Amino acid sequence: MNTTSGYIYLFLAIILGISANGFLKTTNGFTNIFPTIFCIISIVLCIFCLSKAMNIIPVGYTYATYGGLTITAVTIFGILKYNQLPNIYGTIGIILIIIGVVLVNYLGKVSS
Repeated sequence: MNTTSGYIYLFLAIILGISANGFLKTTNGFTNIFPTIFCIISIVLCIFCLSKAMNIIPVGYTYATYGGLTITAVTIFGILKYNQLPNIYGTIGIILIIIGVVLVNYLGKVSS
């Protein structure tokens, strides 16, 4: 496997993480069966893709990218679907997360 496939797995993990976390509220505390099944399957597939990505891309980059982009996207999902607007501190925090992901991926160096 090459670097491109690692980033494909990472992209899939991010998409699956967003879907699992974004629709978690619809499970109503895991009492609605179909949304619960969807969330469980999504998170298991997410972890599978994340583990495949970590075989190719360094763990720090993989998890920082996954975590940062998933948190940011789920926040945007909450704004769009549930009208949950973050306050100024939440907005600044999300901006700092995005800056952190960019710094880790473009300026961080891995020593082997």
